[in-house]
Amino acid sequence: MPQITLTECPRDAMQGIKTFIPTHLKADYLNALLQVGFDILDFGSFVSPQAIPQLSDTAEVLRLLQPSHTKLLAIVANLRGAQEAAMHDQIDFLGFPFSVSPTFQLRNTNATPEQALERIAQIQTLCIQKNKQLVVYLGMAFGNPYHDDYNAETIHNWTEKLVNLGIKRLLFADTIGVSDAQSIEFLYKNIVPMYPNVAFGVHLHSTPHTSATKIEASYHAGCQWFDAALLGYGGCPMATDALTGNVATEVLVQFLQKKQALSAHFSRKALDVAMQKAQQLFGHYH
Repeated sequence: MPQITLTECPRDAMQGIKTFIPTHLKADYLNALLQVGFDILDFGSFVSPQAIPQLSDTAEVLRLLQPSHTKLLAIVANLRGAQEAAMHDQIDFLGFPFSVSPTFQLRNTNATPEQALERIAQIQTLCIQKNKQLVVYLGMAFGNPYHDDYNAETIHNWTEKLVNLGIKRLLFADTIGVSDAQSIEFLYKNIVPMYPNVAFGVHLHSTPHTSATKIEASYHAGCQWFDAALLGYGGCPMATDALTGNVATEVLVQFLQKKQALSAHFSRKALDVAMQKAQQLFGHYH
């Protein structure tokens, strides 16, 4: 069976919540997630507090996290944030949100795609120096709402540029939840085989009734790295459907269990505990 990399994304689930979640409650939830056996935990971000006030306490949260076999990933949007994240030995991965949509890249990181590529080159150099790994998210990989040019050639061109910078981990990100089985399969069949030394994955947003179809399409297309968030919280605030959020971890886990594709150290009991904490946390702060 293929080895599946499973990333839990509480950072994505929390970042859009307006009411500030106290630091100790964030840490308590993350520590519960660290007991589950996820491969990677996308736990926080080192970006401007003005841009994402909810995650302004990421460094404080990090100090409260318990040791775990799960690797930690933090999102950064520029070299300054990457330098701050790279100071922490506990962090294994830095994640950069790159978008093939110029409009969204400018809104999200105050940079054109070309400027963002320069940032990625700088951050990649830093990661090599600091023994970190850089994960790049190809946002709007399945379309965008801005009428920016979108086609498979666009995705491939940016993929090639990123690979040429030495990026070894790329995730196709469905920022607004427009992917379907056909578009997922198309990218995997036409781009992924060209780069056998790159680990490709998906960070999909979905409505509850379409997530299972997207998971199955990704798996059968050969995807071996999935991002998800418990109870489907998070997603993009620009999604046209209010129900569009992250693919729900519990739906993904159920699918992977049937395929016997979960790692042996994954704990369903710890997942149930974390789900209860998620319901309490997000039920109160939303």
